[in-house]
Order: sequence, then C-alpha cells, then structure tokens
Amino acid sequence: MELIDIRSMTIEELTSLMDELGQPKFRAKQLFSWLQSGTPSFDEMLNIPVSLRNVLKEKCYIADVSIERRLVSEIDGTVKYLYRLYDGEYIESVLMSYNHGYTVCISTQVGCRMGCSFCASGLNGRVRNLTASEMLAQIKMAEKDNDIRVSNVVMMGMGEPLDNYDNSVRFLRLVSDDNGMNIGLRHISLSTSGVVSGIEKLAAENMPITLSISLHAPFDEMRSRMMPVNKKWNLAALVTACRKYQGVTGRRISFEYAMIKDVNDSKECADALIKLLRGIMCHVNLIPANPVVENNFKRSDDKNVNSFCEYLNSKGINTTIRRTLGADINASCGQLRNQKKRRDDGENCE
Repeated sequence: MELIDIRSMTIEELTSLMDELGQPKFRAKQLFSWLQSGTPSFDEMLNIPVSLRNVLKEKCYIADVSIERRLVSEIDGTVKYLYRLYDGEYIESVLMSYNHGYTVCISTQVGCRMGCSFCASGLNGRVRNLTASEMLAQIKMAEKDNDIRVSNVVMMGMGEPLDNYDNSVRFLRLVSDDNGMNIGLRHISLSTSGVVSGIEKLAAENMPITLSISLHAPFDEMRSRMMPVNKKWNLAALVTACRKYQGVTGRRISFEYAMIKDVNDSKECADALIKLLRGIMCHVNLIPANPVVENNFKRSDDKNVNSFCEYLNSKGINTTIRRTLGADINASCGQLRNQKKRRDDGENCE
C-alpha cells in the first residue's frame, strides 16, 4: 500500500480523509496545524486520540529533511544546508538574513534538467521532483535549527519550479495558508528559467507572488548557448508571456541577470537588454556570478558590474546589484550536492 504524503494535504483534503476514517471535521484543522508547524511525528500530536494516531501511522507518512551538512558564512552569517531526504537523495537550501527578516531559498527538485551552462544544480540532471511537503520541510528545518521565524521565501534553489508545476503551486497554497505558516504570497518569489507554458498557467492562478525570470542574456544565440530552454521558448516568446502575465496579475516582474566576464557584460548587451524589456514594469537584478568548479565562467569585475547597472538605470530600467551573501561558503545552489556525490563516488573534492 502506498502511504499518503499527509503534510502535502490541504485542510479540505484532510477533512475528506477524516470523513473516510469516521472522524469529526475539526480533527482536520488540528492535524493541519501540527503538520504545518513542522512536527515530525504523529506521536507528538497530543490533542489527537491515540487510536487515530495509530491509524495515521499505518496510512500516512510525514515528509521531513535531515541536515547532512551545515555551512555558516563568517562574512555575513548566511547558512547553507545540504539536506538529506527520506530516499537518500540530497538537496540544498540557504538561509539569509536581511534588515526586514529572514529569507529561505528553497529547492524544488533533486537536480535539474534545464541544463543551464553556468549553474551547478543541473550538472547531473534531474533525479526527481520534490513534493510540496519537502519544500515546506526545508523552511521548518531552517527555522528550528536557528530558532527564528522565516518571513520570505525564494523558490530559486535547485530545480526549475515550473518543471514541477503542480507541487510548486500546492506548496504556495500551503505555505500561505492562514492556519499554517501564513507566509504571505507577496513575500514569495518564484524563479523560472523561462518555461513559457508554466508562466501562462501561473498567470491563470492569479497569485500575488513575485515572478522572477532567469534571463542572463539579451540575444537568442547567446541565451540558447547558456540556457537550452531558450531553444524551445525564445526571447520573443518569453517576453510575450511576461507581458501577458503582468497584464493579468498587475505584478512587477524581476529579471535575474548573472554578470559573466566577457560573455554578457558588454555595452552591446546592455543596449539589447534595454530594448528587450522596454514597456515591461520590471526590475533587473544584476548578479555577480558565483564561480562553479565544473565550468570556466568568471564573474565580471566590480567596476563593470557597477557601470552596467548605472547605464541601465540611466535608460529608465530599474536595476540593482544583488547583495552577495555567503561568498565564502559557495552559496549558489548545487555545489554541496555535487561535492557529496563526488565523495560518494570516491573522487577527490578538495
């Protein structure tokens, strides 16, 4: 018998389950509260009858994560986690501290199949999708480990959220539920490499999240080399989808742009980017690219990043440079998992 992933269930689904088990409806809300608080065991649910707890143990499981490795930046206190899942797979998550509170960057897949050339997450492909409960567990573990409350979530870790659409949307509904973590959707960003079909579906959900596009290049030929997704949905299709999304939601769109030395950091690229984004209510987030062991990309120098930023702003494109966090602990996702995989394979990871 396949066990039920009970932490991924909504209150309505839990109510139906309680009805099937002959339990009163109010048990569903009690269960939901326990599950969303991060309780790892049915035995800890003290206001649930022992008889019901025993039935739930037989029929359900509570998805959780365990900390395999924890790195803390000596520069800014950023915490990077390598989490182990129930099946022995590994994912990464990052806890960041800002003036407005704590933000967790979560993974949505084990690995990634998008194949972006500058990213460590997809070097070994996608193993599987994460469930909504495994996404929730990353937040709860960071909260528990640091005795804090997370106020913002970024779906920008390992994986492509829109390649795991149903679980990602279920996560958004659960994490924002008033009876659960109650993290407002306006405090959540979802980053996509440009899965146009997913952007169109997400627009129909009309959720007030921040849509973030990993753009990284203003020319189709350049972007297709860096990001294979562009071969299926080119820049014209992506920008059209963004305009439609904005027309439905009224939300400003964020465009992520990793500054890679001698690749996409020229004035020609800046001019093309301005032309591409003209007329879209947007924000461009320049990212001094983190080095990845497995490729030869190098980050643009600070002077070039600053001049690129100033030029875009002078042309009316709202642009900032992302604050670099966790630079001393390889805070870009995918690298700890790859190191672990190489160690397990007997390779020297120094």
